[in-house]
Amino acid sequence: MGIEVQKLSKQFGNFSVLKDINLKIPGGQLVALLGPSGCGKTTLLRVIAGLEEADSGQIFFSGEDATSRKVKERNVGFVFQHYALFKQMTIFDNIAFGLRMRPKATRPTEEEIRRKVDELLALVQMEWVAERYPSQLSGGQRQRIALVRSLAIEPEVLMLDEPFGALDAQVRKELRGWLRRLHNEMHITSIFVTHDQEEALEVADTIVIMNSGGIQQIGSPEEVYNNPANAFVYNFLGQVNLFHSKVKNGKAYVGNMSFNLTDAEQRAGNSAKVYIRPHQLDIHHEVQGNSLKGRIVHIVPVGPQVKVEVEGEHGEIIDVEITQDRYKQLKLTKGMDIFISPKEMKIFKEDYSI
Repeated sequence: MGIEVQKLSKQFGNFSVLKDINLKIPGGQLVALLGPSGCGKTTLLRVIAGLEEADSGQIFFSGEDATSRKVKERNVGFVFQHYALFKQMTIFDNIAFGLRMRPKATRPTEEEIRRKVDELLALVQMEWVAERYPSQLSGGQRQRIALVRSLAIEPEVLMLDEPFGALDAQVRKELRGWLRRLHNEMHITSIFVTHDQEEALEVADTIVIMNSGGIQQIGSPEEVYNNPANAFVYNFLGQVNLFHSKVKNGKAYVGNMSFNLTDAEQRAGNSAKVYIRPHQLDIHHEVQGNSLKGRIVHIVPVGPQVKVEVEGEHGEIIDVEITQDRYKQLKLTKGMDIFISPKEMKIFKEDYSI
């Protein structure tokens, strides 16, 4: 089922949580609402679900106006961060709860309910927990059951609010892959809220990046990461090094480095910000074209990428990531004087503030 939001706005007192939001979500996609705390992403999710009422704007489900529909009329499955499982019920009864609460005319028989619950537990390979209670499961297992319970009512849309936020890093990573595989199998329109950039980039078909109640950019993970619409998007999606530059004669100058600017970048004015990700920098023992001199202050040689902290000539800390092979080739040590050069960068106007 496709979803469309038109000119949606919402205020809490004098604070504008959502500002004229326009968004189209194609049927069958897994869409991430990504942004910092307080940006409006959870409120947008709740308004689409019918748990909050917008001050203005419209919501369409499959082309039909659903703005005034009650929650139960929207056929939405909702998964919360803290599971919301009934502690006194077995896992089987938790999953069956929504089916048993249907009006008598549409309520399945107990035999049909049992078959449905068994199918869902088999889908997530957890048949063995049917007669257990939530307290007897791990956090990751409880979150899987919460998701299965939301699927039992056969929703047209699945909504997940920070679904993995209460779990440790390793379990989160495992569940991200599991959610992606489950979605590929079921193809249900899904919207999930997260402030975890890695989570959104790894799982979603489309990412909606929000800030201060508005949408900054919509696109595939590759689009928003490689072609950010503005400095906020670039800075939010991963670690960056920021350099303040002067603009003159069509070039941006950072120390001894200079970069040719596009026409659009030249219109930024007399100053600009140059953003370079750590993996887009290289290290040399001698000057190599555009280079900055620095001294190594710390090395983290663990993992596929070696992390190197470099202190620039003016005391600024620059983060660099190089491959293990490059690290071994350069034979880097703490305290060594080196030069760093950029392979790629993004330039935005100076008046932007994070």
